[in-house]
Amino acid sequence: MSRTKKGRAVSGWLVVDKPAGITSTAVVNKVKWALSAQKAGHAGTLDPDATGVLAVALGEATKTIPYITDALKSYRFRVTLGAATDTDDASGKEIATSDLRPTDAQIEAALRAFRGDILQVPPQYSAVKVDGDRAYDLAREGETMDLAARPLWVESLTVLGRPDPDHVDLEMVCGKGGYVRSIARDLGQALGCLGHVQWLRREWSGPFTAGQGVTLDQIDAEAKTEALDARLLPLELGLRDLPQFTATPEGAVRLRNGNPGQVIGHADWGTEGWASLNGQAVAVGHYRGGELHPSRVFNR
Repeated sequence: MSRTKKGRAVSGWLVVDKPAGITSTAVVNKVKWALSAQKAGHAGTLDPDATGVLAVALGEATKTIPYITDALKSYRFRVTLGAATDTDDASGKEIATSDLRPTDAQIEAALRAFRGDILQVPPQYSAVKVDGDRAYDLAREGETMDLAARPLWVESLTVLGRPDPDHVDLEMVCGKGGYVRSIARDLGQALGCLGHVQWLRREWSGPFTAGQGVTLDQIDAEAKTEALDARLLPLELGLRDLPQFTATPEGAVRLRNGNPGQVIGHADWGTEGWASLNGQAVAVGHYRGGELHPSRVFNR
């Protein structure tokens, strides 16, 4: 006998302005509880000490998480110069220091190597899997891992300010899988002075911005009320970067049943896009000569 799902079949996005000192998973669990939702997930982990945009998907919106994860994201952060830590941020243990301090011009010159297509080695304390174990679990046990470099697209990396010789404030816009801690670590090494992240804030992620963010205090205050429901953003925002087609009524029925359905619109053969009916997403799939062949179907 199948188990009945607990909670409401609520769908949409809630943008949380995550504070420091809590994990992304804990935020998702709080949102799920507050909305009595059957299903929830997030689009892109923030470290416990990081703050800013954490986009939480509810219900059918979880099917659009990959498109937000793949989208560009913006981070503002401060790099402490002159010290390396084992976690590459201020929460870790200091493992090396340097009296060298770079000039503003030297920092600007070094940043050039961190723009465009780059290779980045994840921090030792990261969620990367090593032979089935999380790297941070192995690091806590004292192991040092030889983690493979991963490709990253850095759209921009700019200096926002230099509050004092020991610190530099930066803003980075990057694609999927970027580790700000690795940027700070590698920049410090390139400058010969070492470095780590002092603080980090995600300003936006795909279509979601910090200005839309709800605080944990607001979530607590409005838990299980219509006021929190009213803060939900439509799941269609998760599909913003994909081409949109309009399904015919008959095509929508076929798409909802997992079959190719007729759509109005045009794109190159094989283009991934989404079909809507009366503005509501019906399915995501690939366009083939007037039809959408679904890969994800939305049941609402």
